[in-house]
Amino acid sequence: MFDKILIANRGEIACRVIKTARRLGIKTVAVYSDADRDALHVEMADEAVHLGPAPAAQSYLDIDKIVAACRQTGAQAVHPGYGFLSEREAFPKALAEAGIVFIGPNPAAIAAMGDKIESKKAAAAAKVSTVPGFLGIIENPEQAVTIADEIGYPVMIKASAGGGGKGMRIAYSAGEVAEGFARAKSEAASSFGDDRVFIEKFITDPRHIEIQVLGDKHGNVIYLGERECSIQRRNQKVIEEAPSPLLDEATRRLMGEQAVALAKAVGYDSAGTVEFVAGQDKSFYFLEMNTRLQVEHPVTEMITGIDLVEEMIRVAAGEKLRLSQGDVKLRGWAVESRIYAEDPVRNFLPSTGRLVTYRPPQEGQEGEVSVRNDTGVYEGGEISIYYDPMIAKLVTHAPSREQAIAAQAKALDAFAIDGIRHNIPFLSALMHHPRWQEGQLSTGFIAEEFPQGFKPAQPVGEIARRIVAVGAAIDHLSNERKRQISGQMRPHGTVRFDRERAVMVGPDRYDVVIEDIEDGIAVVMDGEAWPIASGWRPGEPVWTGSVGGETVAVQVRPILNGVFLSHAGASAEVRVYTRREAELVALMPEKVEADTGKKLLCPMPGLVKVVSVKEGQEVKAGEPLCIVEAMKMENVLRAERDATVTKIHAKEGDSLSVDAVIMEFA
Repeated sequence: MFDKILIANRGEIACRVIKTARRLGIKTVAVYSDADRDALHVEMADEAVHLGPAPAAQSYLDIDKIVAACRQTGAQAVHPGYGFLSEREAFPKALAEAGIVFIGPNPAAIAAMGDKIESKKAAAAAKVSTVPGFLGIIENPEQAVTIADEIGYPVMIKASAGGGGKGMRIAYSAGEVAEGFARAKSEAASSFGDDRVFIEKFITDPRHIEIQVLGDKHGNVIYLGERECSIQRRNQKVIEEAPSPLLDEATRRLMGEQAVALAKAVGYDSAGTVEFVAGQDKSFYFLEMNTRLQVEHPVTEMITGIDLVEEMIRVAAGEKLRLSQGDVKLRGWAVESRIYAEDPVRNFLPSTGRLVTYRPPQEGQEGEVSVRNDTGVYEGGEISIYYDPMIAKLVTHAPSREQAIAAQAKALDAFAIDGIRHNIPFLSALMHHPRWQEGQLSTGFIAEEFPQGFKPAQPVGEIARRIVAVGAAIDHLSNERKRQISGQMRPHGTVRFDRERAVMVGPDRYDVVIEDIEDGIAVVMDGEAWPIASGWRPGEPVWTGSVGGETVAVQVRPILNGVFLSHAGASAEVRVYTRREAELVALMPEKVEADTGKKLLCPMPGLVKVVSVKEGQEVKAGEPLCIVEAMKMENVLRAERDATVTKIHAKEGDSLSVDAVIMEFA
């Protein structure tokens, strides 16, 4: 076993590897860039080596610098985490030349699975299900129909040189194939100067399901069940779970055995993932193999009890797998939410800045429910523009899927983050979405269920009543504290506090009465009493307690004359008045926000890469105006309507804050 390993990564995955290494008694070396000088993984490791400037190409992606760091510290092995150098064949080769062990698969396996076309050929040779299709030249509509009949409907007709949806048709019958073939050839010729098309099976309502495999250097390979990762946006996973609500035991075994066959065919000898696209009928087809540890590996660890990082280290040290396939048992259900520094209301654009508040829910096990939070940040730390915007991975495990989802929803409600925008409101809304709860998933879920983008829901029904009760309890506590302030002038006689209140939840009014009960207070709404019990104190970002006998967590943010409350995927400004005050407030004029329609505002903090227009230039709707880069993403900002550019405030190279004015229009 190694005495010391280096982690060639940053953020939560570096912290994750350090935790396992520490438990195994292995010393760790962190590497860091200028931007990560004060990062959590640097603090956690036994040693740390500075690599260079913030851009990854000059630090985390520089193989020579990482090899030099190993030599400097005496690290015997390197864990690559995920991303960066984890799937670059050149990295383990360079380490091997320096006499350093790579904690991952051998270079040949990385190369075999890194090329998408070659990997599909390898999968087909290993008798893994691949998408049925005909890749040869199709001469005429009759041949196209014959091929489609053999494949089975629906089919996708695609231009061989295609892209951007040109020369692409979906056909559900022989008649549609004949017509689609002609249209696809015509489009392909005009768009690409190449009229060749091919046909493959079209998977309707596809799901993304992957199999975790684990191999050693002695030829042993096993599979550890599956993960479902169908909840995606822009092809990036948002929520993962294990096992999948789609699969039965027979399909799981079939997928697992095919994944193992592929892994053995390429001599795979570490943790890896074979990804499949699956139909709603449980049909499945090979997509690709990721030759590294996956971001979502915790859900597999939770249902199997196997530490994948530990197994990777043991395999790299030459040990045989300690498990056979028969030893692998799946217990309960696990759900993982990826918490990102991004604004879901602004089409998930990245958000950067300082974590003024970072209070994750309590980790550990309570009853049959476990909560785990993998993170690489801390309160007061900064979210940099240079790297992936992930803040944490929140994982819950319980005996059933329903319980794991309920636990995840409660944990998200208790997760307080301030200082940046984040996607917790969106994740919370997803946990309460009926289609998600029913397991009716597909990779198009977010696009189908949120076609106009995400907007936090206004509280209704049971959720609204909980928010009303908490808002009234917070206001009552505030009033009680104010009456304890010393030195106040007191009127003659007994002061009676008005217990009849009007709670405004956004535009909606709820009339309540505050009653004293033995253990505190009860909020009475529509004749029903809601007992309230909580140890919450003003200033705490999360209100926790019981409402009507049910344990709840509610996010609390102070606003002028009230609080902003978020719970169960719904959010609202809450203000509590006397009944007379509520009548007067209803008469107050509303402030109308200023019209910013004639200005282009920077949607997130970032760097101006390109300004595509000049002052006085006329632009058409959809025309690119500029490119702003943040967190490795280049965001093209386009004109929303026809206009003339009157003033440009930003130039290439400028670093802008959110809502900074880039240009104005007439």
